[in-house]
Amino acid sequence: MLKTVAAVLIDDVAPFEFGVLCEVFGIDRTEEGVPPVDFLVCGERSGEPLRTSVGAHLVPGHDLSAAEHADLVAVPAAAIRDEYPTAVLEVLRDAAARGATLISVCSGAFVLGAAGLLDGRRCTTHWRHVDQLAERHPKALLDPDVLFVDDGDIITSAGTAAGIDACLHLVRRELGSAAATAIARRMVVPPQRDGGQRQFVELPIPECSADSLSPVLTWMVDNLRIDHTIAGLARRAQMSERTFARRFVAETGTTPHRWLSMQRVLHARQLLEETRLTIEEVADRCGFGSAALLRHHFNRVIGVSPKDYRRTFGHSVELQS
Repeated sequence: MLKTVAAVLIDDVAPFEFGVLCEVFGIDRTEEGVPPVDFLVCGERSGEPLRTSVGAHLVPGHDLSAAEHADLVAVPAAAIRDEYPTAVLEVLRDAAARGATLISVCSGAFVLGAAGLLDGRRCTTHWRHVDQLAERHPKALLDPDVLFVDDGDIITSAGTAAGIDACLHLVRRELGSAAATAIARRMVVPPQRDGGQRQFVELPIPECSADSLSPVLTWMVDNLRIDHTIAGLARRAQMSERTFARRFVAETGTTPHRWLSMQRVLHARQLLEETRLTIEEVADRCGFGSAALLRHHFNRVIGVSPKDYRRTFGHSVELQS
């Protein structure tokens, strides 16, 4: 169970990436069913301001000793440098040695690498820094194409928004799908995005107008059993079908059909974890229509069958086919 999270800051920290950690782990969402998490912001010296990448300063409320017993030690992005604070590297090494989980956002992976924690480990970072990380740490098993890498007790993420993906994944892994979904809904982000960061390397990120599709996405998630069509969704969004399809890809990074299939799989996973519904009932509630279709999509996304997933993460009941 994830109970204590320590965010370790150094000079020239990136406020957005630090904010990702604050938003996911630092806000009390117990009223929405999310278990409480003790969120500690740590620096080498408590109360000493640290520079940020935008000219402001952050003042950590704790020194590094507060991270000594944290379940999760988080490292946000910061300016890449030749040397990192020795005390910070020691805290990270000690955390790894005692079995804590470590997570980095964007260039925070360089801090983990400087602590010697990426040798022989699967990892990633922002696509702009991939070559530099590989040069500094040639023994790291670097994957440049993904949004994040879960290598057990070390999780690394690509740039900026991919940190949200990694943090929500960790919440889902440790606290369950319901907690991750509740946090994602409050943040107005998908519980899980499709694709990897290569999509952002090859093409510029498309611009979106101010009027977001968020209300339509929320309605789709609340009505997964409906047989959605592009025409119907476009009418709800008050757009032409062509404009809606283009805007949908711009805001979600994928097509309406693939996004909807992903949300149905995520809901199926939650039902498998938290209910005793049969496979047929889960398929019906998620909008797949048949157990066979559920199995197909679930195995494609999650990598195991619904029955095997429930055996590992759900109630100890016999799943009916």
